[in-house]
Amino acid sequence: MRSLLYPMVFFLLINLAPLCTAEEALPKGADPLRVRAGRIAAAMDDRILAGQVLLTGLDGNGTLGEAMRSLLRDISPGGVMLFRMNLNMEKERIPGFLKTVSDLAAVSGIPPFMAVDHEGGIVHRFGAGVERLPPPLSYWDMAQKNGREAALKAIEDAAARSGREIRSLGINLNLAPVAEILNSENETFLENRSYGPDAAFVEDAAGAFVRGMSSAAVACVVKHFPGNSGADPHRAASMLRDDREALDKMVLPFTGLIAKKLPAGIMVSHVLVDAWDAGVNASRSRAVVSVWLRGNLGFQGIVLGDDFSMGAISAAGLREEEAVIEALNAGVDMVMTWPRNLGRVHRTILRALGDGRLTRKRLEEAAARIIYEKIRYGLME
Repeated sequence: MRSLLYPMVFFLLINLAPLCTAEEALPKGADPLRVRAGRIAAAMDDRILAGQVLLTGLDGNGTLGEAMRSLLRDISPGGVMLFRMNLNMEKERIPGFLKTVSDLAAVSGIPPFMAVDHEGGIVHRFGAGVERLPPPLSYWDMAQKNGREAALKAIEDAAARSGREIRSLGINLNLAPVAEILNSENETFLENRSYGPDAAFVEDAAGAFVRGMSSAAVACVVKHFPGNSGADPHRAASMLRDDREALDKMVLPFTGLIAKKLPAGIMVSHVLVDAWDAGVNASRSRAVVSVWLRGNLGFQGIVLGDDFSMGAISAAGLREEEAVIEALNAGVDMVMTWPRNLGRVHRTILRALGDGRLTRKRLEEAAARIIYEKIRYGLME
């Protein structure tokens, strides 16, 4: 059995370190929370560091088997994503269940993000008793009938109300909203999950949603950068054939949201973007993540890679764990995986650290962004 000594020492380090650091020791102009997050990441051993960049699914609905309990304790993942199979229970039972999950994953002293896709409309992960938000596309219709400001106010009010509800259940990360502009190519995949065909309205609507959720201390991951085609990436490869000028117009809502410093995270899709990196999924492309999203657009939050068990990854001829290493090296900070693959992906990250395919500096940078948002949204003091 792995010794509990290191997690105990690490817990003391992350809680006492800020008391030992004078404000004047901070670099000039530095954000003290980012500095603290960086120091916490630097103090982690490799096992905990590798766990922090993993957002895992969960086996179990109201109860956890011993295998899942062991995975959470051993790997201490940075986040847990919840689906209908996990949450299909009486609302009153959800807080206790999620606290059990969170406590198991927080053996390192760092609580996990408890995440859910809570977009509204067809994407609703809860059973009876939890509010289902309206379809995002319905607000575009509302804007045409009642005016833009009325629609935006309705979005923010609904997101704030729903944010308070899901936060009270133990959820602190919403993998929403969709900030893609609806068009004739992606509508077969997105259906009513987009805020419509107008870039300015999509930006403002997504911003209103993020502000509402943030007011309830729920962080948001805006998705799916840079967009989707008509093909479903769960099943097969998806491709954007546009040139860079057209792509810049396509991502205008993301550009505006980044400029306003609204999203805690942005989810990068597995779409192929030949104008940036021919034949390479966006989620594992340094050109897309580090040059375009980070460099050109200036995004400083968490970059989350979409589910690496999707068909779009296997269509590239890659095993999930290989794609994860490529994604982390490309600049992705957190990757989505599943319990059946969690241990294997974690071990692969550790091996990549050991043989030099992945640097500790890159992993610390990723973990520091994750920890910064956890501090900012009240998961940690």
